[in-house]
Amino acid sequence: MNEDFINTLLLTGKLAGFTTIILFIIGMPIAYLLAYKRFWFKSFVEAMISMPMVLPPTVLGFYMLVAYSPQNAFGGFLDKYLDVRLAFSFEGVLLASVVFSLPFMIQPLQNGLTAIPVSFREAAYTLGKSKTETFFKVLIPNMIPSIVTALAMTFAHCIGEFGVVIMVGGNMPGETRVASIAIYDEVQALNYDVANQYSLVLFIISLVILTVIYSMNGKSAPNP
Repeated sequence: MNEDFINTLLLTGKLAGFTTIILFIIGMPIAYLLAYKRFWFKSFVEAMISMPMVLPPTVLGFYMLVAYSPQNAFGGFLDKYLDVRLAFSFEGVLLASVVFSLPFMIQPLQNGLTAIPVSFREAAYTLGKSKTETFFKVLIPNMIPSIVTALAMTFAHCIGEFGVVIMVGGNMPGETRVASIAIYDEVQALNYDVANQYSLVLFIISLVILTVIYSMNGKSAPNP
């Protein structure tokens, strides 16, 4: 294995890891809100969160790239006041990855929260527990399989991203060239052995992640 191969895999893991951590931090409050609160535009919010699951990645990547342009409000603000340009950078790919992977984190967390009986929260409140204490001492322990699923699915989805990454980040070695793009490049260059190495690593990682998910869900399922 050469240095470029290792660096590409490390960059892929870095992107997936950072995306997963960021999404867990922002995803839990959003999932809690969607699970337990009612508001008139809730269906619209849920639809927007789920859009990346049905929208072609290149479409989302295109709009993210347009937003990054200094000619538009968001990109212009970053360029003028922070001297930051997100297009074709790791930070830009990371932000796009967070947006694109949003439903893979939020939906399992939301499902885990809604599956917890209401009586659990009511009992905690009756015992004088605050909402914060109830969240950390009652809800979190009872949704561990959902948390594992959310983390694993988000990470697995990130390591396989292609359309969004190529649109927003291009193909810059050491900066935006992740494994999925490397596979495409190697196939185009007829380097099937290298493409197979990348593919095999991603295949094994995905298989391990899915095995962990099914194992966790199997242990938490009630006995017949």
